[in-house]
Amino acid sequence: MKERSVIFFDIDGTLLNHDKKLPASTKEAIFKLKELGHEVAIATGRAPFMFEDLRKELGINTYISYNGQFVVLNGDVIYTNPLNIAAIEKLTDVALANDHPVVLMDHEDMKMNVPDHPYITESIQSLKIDHFPTHDPDYYKERDLYQTLLFCAEGEEKQYEQNFQEFDFIRWHPVSVDILPKGGSKAMGIEKIVERLGFPKERQYAFGDGLNDIEMLSTVFNSVAMGNAEETVKSAAKYVTKSVEEDGILHGLEMVGLL
Repeated sequence: MKERSVIFFDIDGTLLNHDKKLPASTKEAIFKLKELGHEVAIATGRAPFMFEDLRKELGINTYISYNGQFVVLNGDVIYTNPLNIAAIEKLTDVALANDHPVVLMDHEDMKMNVPDHPYITESIQSLKIDHFPTHDPDYYKERDLYQTLLFCAEGEEKQYEQNFQEFDFIRWHPVSVDILPKGGSKAMGIEKIVERLGFPKERQYAFGDGLNDIEMLSTVFNSVAMGNAEETVKSAAKYVTKSVEEDGILHGLEMVGLL
């Protein structure tokens, strides 16, 4: 038997295609990896409650959510990195004055600080999940938040980047930006899992396609960018596979010798 490896998969545009469907070839490949004894994990910007069904379908209990801020190993939380709440409160006040709503997120739920907004509807609906935020502007109080979504047009996040050094801002949708703790990333979450599992760097793999995958792809020894990724993402990876629509996961796993 080949030596065991650990493989981290992004979700949107990697495991799931642009219709948010799991290709049959991808599902079969994941189960084959597990049959071979490999450790399979998810590394996503999504909240845990946004991909529970996918975890159950694939039988995956190890995952990095919120771009590295909430990490679970075999069903147990092993690392959390919450946002600076005082800074979030200040940012929310500025955003409201600019008509830029926010969605506040912990490991169980998400709440918006306005009753409704077309940007929130457009971007959250693009994820094709059953969960939609309800209105609770005080959701940041007395709880740990791991990510906040800022809703603004492209380029409008620059003022927040300049004024809130406590955070990193990563665009995931034309009208929405992830707000993360400064320096928080999927790469950091992977480090926490690998520390526990003990896989050497040569047996660590990661697949991704988005801007929030760049640090992961540039850090993990065997990194694979999807064919549908932007060029900046591809340039961060060691390998480039086919697009998610062209059985990219199966092709990539075969390309690196895992299948």
